[in-house]
Amino acid sequence: MWDLIINPFSTILTALYALLGNNIVLAIVVFTIAIRLATSPLLLQQQRSTRKMQELQPKLTKLKEKYKNDREKLAQEQMALYREAGINPLGGCLPLLVQLPILIAVYQAIIHALAGTPFQLIDLSGRLLLPGLDNLVPLDNTWIGMDLTLPPTTNPAYALALPLLVLVTTWLQSKLTIPAVPKSADGKPDPTASMTASMTTIMPLMFGFFSLSFSVGLSIYFVVSNIIGIVQYTLMGKAQWRSLLGMAPAPQPATQVVTGKATPVETEAASKSVASKNGASPRTTQPPGKKNNKARAK
Repeated sequence: MWDLIINPFSTILTALYALLGNNIVLAIVVFTIAIRLATSPLLLQQQRSTRKMQELQPKLTKLKEKYKNDREKLAQEQMALYREAGINPLGGCLPLLVQLPILIAVYQAIIHALAGTPFQLIDLSGRLLLPGLDNLVPLDNTWIGMDLTLPPTTNPAYALALPLLVLVTTWLQSKLTIPAVPKSADGKPDPTASMTASMTTIMPLMFGFFSLSFSVGLSIYFVVSNIIGIVQYTLMGKAQWRSLLGMAPAPQPATQVVTGKATPVETEAASKSVASKNGASPRTTQPPGKKNNKARAK
């Protein structure tokens, strides 16, 4: 089953390697950009769903307090609230479930393309779907003195900068893309806010630790993928740079309200406009001074 995804990915990566002058790092960068662009609609859907769910958190908190002793009624009211807001509770999970097989296949494709063992070299030749690409095997898997098939700990000391870059870019992307959850009105700790804060701390550490154990080629993939994500969200205006830098949110454009009394000329013009729309003859309003003069003449 996995071969249906891994084999095309391995073929594309090897073809990029041939087109880019047998440079495996450039091939990984271009391949990563293509995958991120292809999965962008899924990421946008996931972010929209997450934002809508967070906007509903105050109402959900009130429902939990109101029906804390009746789980069945609470579930019914929550589903009614979701329907009223037009939100699918699983809307944020489904895009992630689709992305996971793609990410695993990308990981496997890079591992197979780098081919660190003789068995992987033979296996790579059998996975290439385009004729002639097998002549490129084995691919050149060295870059600035580093063996891309080995982890940073067994490469030169400067290779340890890659796990650090993975940690920093993962943390930066999570801070910029995960919207801040407002605090609950009752002052109690919000479970969603606590989970969000934990994820922005745990995920970078986890990926940084993985990068110490995995091959250098995967660290390059993680760094490029994170940078592309940051650029994407910045161009779309979704990146929360102001929040990260401790600045106040950008002010929303205020609606202009015109106040003051209308002049007699403006009132008469408005009445003429309304009368013409209704098909009636406009009524002329005389100033009070003229009426008094006529009364005196009589």
